[in-house]
Amino acid sequence: MERLLTSLRAAAEPTRLRLLALAGRGAFCVSEFTEILGQSQPRLSRHLKLLCDCGLLDRVREGANVWFALPHGEPGALARDVVARLPEDDPILETDRRQAARVLAERARAASESFRRQGADWDEMRALDLPAAAVEAALLALIPEHDAGRLLDIGTGTGRMLELLAPRISQGVGVDASKAMLALARSRLARAGIGHCSVRLADMYRLPLAEASFDIAVMQMVLHYAEDPPGVLAEVARVLRPGGRLIVIDLAEHSREDLVTKLAHRWPGFGDDAMRDLVAGAGMHLGTPLAIGGQLAIRLWPSTRVTDAPIARLREAAV
Repeated sequence: MERLLTSLRAAAEPTRLRLLALAGRGAFCVSEFTEILGQSQPRLSRHLKLLCDCGLLDRVREGANVWFALPHGEPGALARDVVARLPEDDPILETDRRQAARVLAERARAASESFRRQGADWDEMRALDLPAAAVEAALLALIPEHDAGRLLDIGTGTGRMLELLAPRISQGVGVDASKAMLALARSRLARAGIGHCSVRLADMYRLPLAEASFDIAVMQMVLHYAEDPPGVLAEVARVLRPGGRLIVIDLAEHSREDLVTKLAHRWPGFGDDAMRDLVAGAGMHLGTPLAIGGQLAIRLWPSTRVTDAPIARLREAAV
């Protein structure tokens, strides 16, 4: 009861309610909160600390930045209930929402400029003229329309997969090794009002995630960059619950040497037999592959974690 009272006391302050309302729209850092609310950083930092200490906000460090958002699952139930009770027509909250939209637009613009400077402002599906709409339709056919559970998007990029699948899942987490990509993904999710999905900086070989904590994992156009595909898949299996599903979307085996040399692909696509061996080595069973034609063929490989191997062994396989 004392923890509940502490949380309620922390929320019972105008600025902290405004912070919770903004966090309900997505993740923000302190400098963005400062710009939106027009208050000093030290003042807002004190408010944010109180909200984090009592569990009403999550605090995630990413390089030099610290991001604040509503907690997922049961820990965030009280925070979400408080936010749901705030009046939509409150003039202060309306002003905050307008300011937040401006800040999010600036965040996306800055991230895009950063990518252009680095020569990475492009989507690989578009760059290779691949049938993105057909791929997304095929992916949707593999995922239940309702209550699909917790989703992990590995190599989330701009967050498109999270946006696409958000209506079907209870929670989504996207991981990527690029801070600039994560900035674009956060802006995409915030603009769409997708509060139950978040992104974070992570190495796909060592995911900072709990064992058996996800129902579905998706990897789109990621595995052909991996130096160690078996290690990646073993780590994915570790965070999937028994019976959980992995859907790999990647190029079918091809002979395009220019993709390996110019685009730094580590592997020239994958054949069905090779993928069957890869997922089997991670304790998963390959389902029926789906093929999508074009100048470069795309495959969707659904698999299920059916292994009885101890989690420790899967972790060792990923090292």
